[in-house]
Amino acid sequence: MNPDVDVQWKFFFYCDFLEDQRTINSQYYSGMLEHKVRPAIRSKRRGLLSKGVILQHDNARPHTAQLTRDKLQELGREILPHPAYSPDLAPSDFYLFDSLKDALRGKKFANNEEVKGSGAKVASG
Repeated sequence: MNPDVDVQWKFFFYCDFLEDQRTINSQYYSGMLEHKVRPAIRSKRRGLLSKGVILQHDNARPHTAQLTRDKLQELGREILPHPAYSPDLAPSDFYLFDSLKDALRGKKFANNEEVKGSGAKVASG
């Protein structure tokens, strides 16, 4: 390893809940990157925006659409490549979602707000 290279990993997980009957498309995703994710990074990880942020997401159409790629370039974000059909490269599948499953197993919710509150509580640690 090159001794002049200083690699520091700081993880940030962002969770967003969609309105009823809403789907994610590239327009929604691009807007979320600018108006929700960027301010969330600024508030949770001060200074990280100026040091560089590498995003990891899968190859879903909203993530790979030209509109999204243009927005990421405008925001100066780098994407960690994710080979197609490689679930083993998504640590959230193994760590976050297992914790979420365990924490919510057997619970019953009266409405979406209860689900959001419980999910946010688990995600925040």
